[in-house]
Amino acid sequence: MLKLESVANEIMRSDPAVHRRLLISIAIPVLNEAENLHALYARLDLLSKKLAARCDLEFVFSDNHSTDHTWEMLTDMAAADPRIRAIRFSKNVGFQRSILANYMHTRGAAVLQIDADLQDPPELLEQFLDLWEQGYHVVYGVRAKRREGAFINGFRKFGYWVVDRVSEHPIPRDAGDFRLVDRRVINALQKIRSSNPYLRGQIAGLGFRQIGVPYERAARVAGESKFGLMQVIRLGMTGVFNHSVMPLRLATWSGVTLLALSLVGALYYLILRLFHPELPRGLASIHILVLFGIGLQSLLLGIVGEYLQRIYLVLRSEPTAIVEQALNFANEELKL
Repeated sequence: MLKLESVANEIMRSDPAVHRRLLISIAIPVLNEAENLHALYARLDLLSKKLAARCDLEFVFSDNHSTDHTWEMLTDMAAADPRIRAIRFSKNVGFQRSILANYMHTRGAAVLQIDADLQDPPELLEQFLDLWEQGYHVVYGVRAKRREGAFINGFRKFGYWVVDRVSEHPIPRDAGDFRLVDRRVINALQKIRSSNPYLRGQIAGLGFRQIGVPYERAARVAGESKFGLMQVIRLGMTGVFNHSVMPLRLATWSGVTLLALSLVGALYYLILRLFHPELPRGLASIHILVLFGIGLQSLLLGIVGEYLQRIYLVLRSEPTAIVEQALNFANEELKL
């Protein structure tokens, strides 16, 4: 069993430039979270004091081009505490790309991903570290209970089930982006080319030793959620199209099924016509079949288009994010 000290020694031998004490990064993507920053920092600072004997912490914020006072507050906090490092993107790049860009600017041997709204308790880092010490490369939180409405809660559970069932590899259900990942996992993530990443699926698909920790998710204390129903649906579609070829196979199956039904229908009408030549021709049924065929073809073309769009965006090779401003970063540390 690897101990934290032995992990630190191994990292130091492989890279002498790494901090002499074990460094753990806490990655926090933010978007208009000015109301939560002080409460978040207070709990992170308290956590760092509890873990002072085990490791050092750095707090890496990625501001997804907030329009409130988030960046100004981060500037003041970073000036007072050198552990706070922050980058601000030139535009809103989306939640998943914001997380990935944040990962790429961390320095720790492991990185804890957490939201700024404190719905996920940062104090679980102690338990996550214990499991990481035992050799797990990914330790993720499993939402045993979440304080949301019955409809949205059920809709999320259904979405997790669908993405897991159609994916080419198992994806943990009821698990969000609250996780601790080893540096080797982050290095592997950077090698994946994706214009619209779905990090839960990508991390699950990488393998490594992974384990979930159940916890009760708290309600948001301040501010507004940036993840409404449409965002949940959009993220779910990203998960399906990024990690499954099931929709493409659906096109093939639908075509074969319709061809079979057409042959059966043609045979049925031929026999019916032989025994009942006086029957009138069915104009309405023809219209219905034509409209159904056009609608189905449009749906299948849309599915193919989703995959083509992803290929096109990958070929364009746009950066994950462009850093507009940075706090407590040297120029050589900035990426993307």
